[in-house]
Amino acid sequence: MTVDQVILRLIEKHEIPDQFALLKHLAHEGFDLTQSTLSRHLKKLSVQKREGRYQRVEPQRLGMPAFTLKEAPPNLLVLTTTPGFAQAMAELLDQYQHPAIAGTLAGDNTVFIALADMKAMKTVQEEIREILNTPR
Repeated sequence: MTVDQVILRLIEKHEIPDQFALLKHLAHEGFDLTQSTLSRHLKKLSVQKREGRYQRVEPQRLGMPAFTLKEAPPNLLVLTTTPGFAQAMAELLDQYQHPAIAGTLAGDNTVFIALADMKAMKTVQEEIREILNTPR
């Protein structure tokens, strides 16, 4: 079993009031973690302290704000959105690693999207809308 699996099993089986108690349980299971390492695992697993004990919580999905997407021939798309969100949108597109997207450049409310394949402009626009989960 991985440490993540053991953490989930322990918080389900026991009422764990703090990280010190969880570290003791993990040590008993053969896992010697530091408090900072445990914190990273808890965050990754969406485990939070609720009602005096650690529990797995459904991560809150924050939707991206509305945006416009315009062509800037020959191979650029320009995405405009609410101030402060361009970098998050560019990061999401970068993480997706779309083969037709050569790269992104983000400011405060604008993202330039360079396409590696100009012929894919229309297809990429549709897929960007899907990736960012925003209706047309």
